[in-house]
Amino acid sequence: MPTILVVTLICASSLAAKDCTRTTAQDVITHPAHTPQECLLLGPAIAAGSGRGTEAGTYVKTLCEQRR
Repeated sequence: MPTILVVTLICASSLAAKDCTRTTAQDVITHPAHTPQECLLLGPAIAAGSGRGTEAGTYVKTLCEQRR
């Protein structure tokens, strides 16, 4: 069972990266991962695959969280 959760945040480019959170993001996409490396690679790929990470005026921020 994957123990890491990929949290892909789609945030407005006017929002500072430190302020981009689950609460302030325009969209939040989650997906399981097995390793931290997989998590970091999956975040941008998930956003691109959803069509959300390439919109003008937005950027992607990836968080890797331990699953509970």
